[in-house]
Amino acid sequence: MNISRRASRRVGLLAAAAATALTLSACSGAATGEDAPADEEASGAFPVTVESIYGETEIPEQPETVVTVSWVNADTALALDVVPAGMPEVTWGGNENGSTDWIDAKLEELGAPIGSEGAPELYSEADGVNFEAIAELQPDVILAGYSGLTQEDYDKLSKIAPVVGPQKENYLASWQSVAEATGKALGKSEEAAALIEDVESQVQAVSDEHPALSEATFIAGNLDTAQNIVSLYTGEDTRPRFFKSLGMTEAPIVAENAPEGQFYYDWSAERGDELESDVFYTWIPAGTTAEDVAANELFAQIPAVGNGGLIYTNDDHQTLSISAASALSLPWALENVVPEMAETVESVVE
Repeated sequence: MNISRRASRRVGLLAAAAATALTLSACSGAATGEDAPADEEASGAFPVTVESIYGETEIPEQPETVVTVSWVNADTALALDVVPAGMPEVTWGGNENGSTDWIDAKLEELGAPIGSEGAPELYSEADGVNFEAIAELQPDVILAGYSGLTQEDYDKLSKIAPVVGPQKENYLASWQSVAEATGKALGKSEEAAALIEDVESQVQAVSDEHPALSEATFIAGNLDTAQNIVSLYTGEDTRPRFFKSLGMTEAPIVAENAPEGQFYYDWSAERGDELESDVFYTWIPAGTTAEDVAANELFAQIPAVGNGGLIYTNDDHQTLSISAASALSLPWALENVVPEMAETVESVVE
């Protein structure tokens, strides 16, 4: 999907759009995320009722035609071995297929690679939810558990088909809660619970492999070298969740100054020296390096930047994998993003 500068800041400041997007995170526990619905039903039992921030949605029978909006939701359906009939094109952080490497790998596994007869239809979300494209597919269910759907969007989509609405507002739903709600809607609750347990186990294995992670404090944010803006992600954003899942501890200064109800806030660059932590994570533009960040006199005041503790992603695809984290993107990120981050942590933590 395409994004405005404001949305890009969210991937940046969400993940862009994070992804069309940017959420690695995790909680512990096999079957529930921290904001997951409490009620459970056996896989395959219909009708089912799925809750969201906009109330309850009843799904009368197991869906055959599934479509998705936003990021993460197609990932989650695919992770549960369900190929959506339609899903948004990934333009920010995507690959040449208008997809992602982790989505492409799963589609290949399921016999529905992009361009094949069974592949999902890709539609643009450059102007927001593509109601027309979704309606043309005549879906049985619309997955939007991880999204920024407004009440108006939700109501409009509900006239097309039952909607699995946001599990939390402003893209703050954990990947676990999205997996659980999606599994319930698709008649795959047991599979969703197993998926959550498997991915959390993979995250834990990486944490165990790098014990220095559990000794490190972190701050997750965005250092905008073009405008000298420092933004900090708060505890419910996907990035802090991810680093916490790896065993790291968020520096207290972030929560102490976080405005209520915001997933990020700006911090005066002139006060960078107050941002005490072992490491500082930021996403930065392609071609930018840690040296470029350190060359900025304001950012160089940040202790982790000055001490070699800057961890970063300067590849939009990598940024997306942890900023819009899903049960499908996280294993990819553990293999392709985390090793270099762990090396930096190990270099600054004795």
